[in-house]
Amino acid sequence: MRALVKRNLLLFFRDRAAVFFSLLGVFVIIGLYLLFLGDVMKSDFRGIEGGGPLVDNWIMAGVIAVTPITTVMGAMGNMIDDQRFKISKDFLSSPVKRSTLATGYIASSFIIGVVMTLVTIVLAELYIVVNGGALLTTSALGKVLAVVFLNCLSATFMLFFVVSLFRSASAYSTASTLIGTLIGFLTGIYIPVGSLPAPIQTIIKVFPPSHAAMLIRRIMMEPAETMAFAGVPASELLRFRLIMGVSFDLGGRIISWWESTLYLLCVGVVFFLLSVWKISRKQA
Repeated sequence: MRALVKRNLLLFFRDRAAVFFSLLGVFVIIGLYLLFLGDVMKSDFRGIEGGGPLVDNWIMAGVIAVTPITTVMGAMGNMIDDQRFKISKDFLSSPVKRSTLATGYIASSFIIGVVMTLVTIVLAELYIVVNGGALLTTSALGKVLAVVFLNCLSATFMLFFVVSLFRSASAYSTASTLIGTLIGFLTGIYIPVGSLPAPIQTIIKVFPPSHAAMLIRRIMMEPAETMAFAGVPASELLRFRLIMGVSFDLGGRIISWWESTLYLLCVGVVFFLLSVWKISRKQA
């Protein structure tokens, strides 16, 4: 299996186009933010200490949360290409088990998601510092990394199952484009969650990566949030968090960090079991 993982990693990172397009959704978000979204959002905090870093950390937390989705989806292209060019049949005609082949795709996609997200964290922190913000503390960075690993794991199992349903490269390509286009909306980056209609908010709250975005926002925004809302009533801070997707309200109750963490874990387990079931069906 180690050889399969190494092969998939080399195939992905040698294909510069694949790497670029796996980050296309991220580039679109950053481009929109730099062009006009950032100025529009920062205008609401003009003259408030910590307002600029607060918005910068908000957008970068969202970017870090969506990177595993787009990069893992891009990494799954190896599986589609192997099916398209009948390479998977060559593997299966050898002593390699179908479960081993699937594990190779899953492991390599997870590694790619983690590596690309770590690179994104470094770039995001550089951007924040250049614009007057502060680096994450060691403890905050550790928390962000924990959420990133959990998000990558959940996204890998979820997307492996989804991609395994495709029968053609065109279907995979369409799905990749659709995910890259919608990911900014589904995580409340283009438009803050609280500004959307209630049915759309519900969809966002069900979407697992939005919980990862919420958790990362809480961690990254905390120092700037403390400065920007110093002396402000707690009710105003809660209102801001609900609008910006830093907290989720479900049935009139604020979802805690451990509930979002448990939700991501459960999603990962459910799609892991679904993937095992699908692989076992093919072996039968």
